[in-house]
Amino acid sequence: MSTTGHELFIAPSILSADFTRLAEEIQMIEDAGADWVHVDVMDGHFVPNLTIGPPVVKALKRVVRKPLDVHLMVEDPDRTAEWYVDAGADMVTVHVEASAHIGRTVEAIRRGGASPGVTLNPGTPASEVREVLPLVDLVLVMSVNPGFGGQAFIETSVAKVAEIRAMCREMGVEPRLEVDGGIDCTTAPLVVSAGADTLVAGNAIFGAEDPAAALRQIRRCAAAGLV
Repeated sequence: MSTTGHELFIAPSILSADFTRLAEEIQMIEDAGADWVHVDVMDGHFVPNLTIGPPVVKALKRVVRKPLDVHLMVEDPDRTAEWYVDAGADMVTVHVEASAHIGRTVEAIRRGGASPGVTLNPGTPASEVREVLPLVDLVLVMSVNPGFGGQAFIETSVAKVAEIRAMCREMGVEPRLEVDGGIDCTTAPLVVSAGADTLVAGNAIFGAEDPAAALRQIRRCAAAGLV
């Protein structure tokens, strides 16, 4: 158990999976113990890459057994977040940098039946999420600049995780605290010891020779951060 009372979750990012074998790859990581399936939605505007949209999320919903954790890296989440709720996302996370009305957006996600989350980029201070902490079930700290998989972990992310966890304690709220970017056996225990309880890993899992073994190894490494 983490310091928040939440179990430690691993959420493999399908951005690094083989899209020609996606259903098979998802079944493999679910069988290996994945807690969530992390889906990165990029619009080619907010970040310099283009990935998937609501039809693919809807198709994924038909094959996944674990919750779909959808991270929107899009220019106008106020308008589009509900598309992903309707497509079957269990969690929908939006960027504070992209939303003009972040409180309204997360409330709309919850009304639609999904768990709302809020995300911040490496260059955005932790204080930017303070006002919405009571409204969300999830805070996602980007430990790389979003847009591409396989990037190196930004070390200052550890202090940001600790700062957000301290804010949560101060305010008496307990959202899940997720970290995405450069997560592997070296970085996982660092962010867990700072207060993270949910880890997104893409390349470290799907880029490994044995992705199932890599997932289990990251969980073991992350658990060392709880000591």
